Amino acid sequence: MTALLVDDEKHCRDVLGILLKKYCPQVELLASCADGPEGVAAIDQHQPDLVFLDIEMPGMSGFDLLESVGFKGFDVIFTTAYNEYAIKAIRHNALDYILKPVDKDELVQAVMKAEREQSARSAAKIEDFVQYLHRQKLGDRVALPTMEGLQIIPSDEIYYCESDGGYTHFYLTNGKTVLISKTLKEVEEVLESKGFCRVHHGYLINLRYVHRYLRGDGGEVVMANNKTLPVSRNKKQEFLNFLEKI
Repeated sequence: MTALLVDDEKHCRDVLGILLKKYCPQVELLASCADGPEGVAAIDQHQPDLVFLDIEMPGMSGFDLLESVGFKGFDVIFTTAYNEYAIKAIRHNALDYILKPVDKDELVQAVMKAEREQSARSAAKIEDFVQYLHRQKLGDRVALPTMEGLQIIPSDEIYYCESDGGYTHFYLTNGKTVLISKTLKEVEEVLESKGFCRVHHGYLINLRYVHRYLRGDGGEVVMANNKTLPVSRNKKQEFLNFLEKI
């Protein structure tokens, strides 16, 4: 489960980051943002599952941030020192509302709630997408919905897929790139049974085109087209397990 922190107080960001690491290890913290505009940019870049959001921030409040980005498939847990915002937070479809200083038990309960909500929502979206592609595919080919229509692509002609916010780029063996308006998470659910592996929050690779693996904290993978992609630390073992099955 990926997450962002948005809070103008560094101490609060540091404390929350420590609590998440200690008590909520299932949460991968992608970015810690010091103000609203930085939070907007990080949300667009990372497309997180969960955002921990302060309300009182100079320039752009937490409510302003949500109105700016709109709903992009993430849950919101407000963290604030002021309890008078609770009703407004609920109106902004907040998943939960935690008063500072953050209590670890309340944090754990809020994260568990987010997991349940995310699982239910993702399952529904993914099922719709899977059923759509199942209706469109012929053999081992998949029909990708592009701006121009449908492009039929054999799965073995895909080197890797790259996340771009709410979109996904498909890098093909013929050197071309196809962009579709689906998240990488949705694409992963369709392609993982076809020999693809998520090695990073931004990349889904076709294992048949892995050329080399370079050791490191998470490491890097070199694809057959000489493109080097990062492997995140928390995806490393899963990736190596996939390689053993090839």
